[in-house]
Amino acid sequence: MKYRILLVDDDKDIVEFLTDYLEDEGYEVTPAYDGREAIIKAQAEEPHLIVLDIMLPFVDGFEVCRRIRQYMAVPIIMLTAKSEDVDRIIGLEIGADDYVVKPFNPRELLARIKAILRRVYREEYQVRPIHEKISIGDLRIDPERREVTVGARKLDLKPKEFDLLYFLALNRGRVYTRNQLIDRVWGRDYLVGPRTVDVHISRLREQIEEAGGNPDLIQTVWGIGYKLSDE
Repeated sequence: MKYRILLVDDDKDIVEFLTDYLEDEGYEVTPAYDGREAIIKAQAEEPHLIVLDIMLPFVDGFEVCRRIRQYMAVPIIMLTAKSEDVDRIIGLEIGADDYVVKPFNPRELLARIKAILRRVYREEYQVRPIHEKISIGDLRIDPERREVTVGARKLDLKPKEFDLLYFLALNRGRVYTRNQLIDRVWGRDYLVGPRTVDVHISRLREQIEEAGGNPDLIQTVWGIGYKLSDE
């Protein structure tokens, strides 16, 4: 399975060049040429990373980033023709993970893409101490013992059910699509589909409810995926 990159820029020459360059490096690239198209394709394609120009027709890159951040945790690298600190600050404040100033060496962009993908999909959710316990109301998660309790009752969770609940708990309030959860929890080498996520979520809710907890702690974001409530 290849990493999917959504490449957004209104300069077709840049898009064509970068598409060829990144595909030669083994990535799957989907182009978009304006802000509206970028928002639609981000939801439809569920890319692993977005390269996003700031100056776009219809909807600028800042607004695209804001809207995508409402329903996706996908990493975003912003491209800007300006070097002012204000653009960088705004981009980072609204959720961008990195930025590159035009003109740039494609090898620099490639290096940043590789670094972010490596961090997000291999290391991001391993940097916390393995013994970090999480408490959410009556729900307690002990990753060292791999135990989940609601009040005094221990849940009987399968390994991936625990991994899924712990991942969502570590990232409370962030919405993840089913494919993103498969990437993060099962890994790209597992041959599972979106229905597998639904089944695991359903079982988690049932066990939480049976133990006297609130099953709505795990929320469905219709048309997108799931999140753990941050309220």
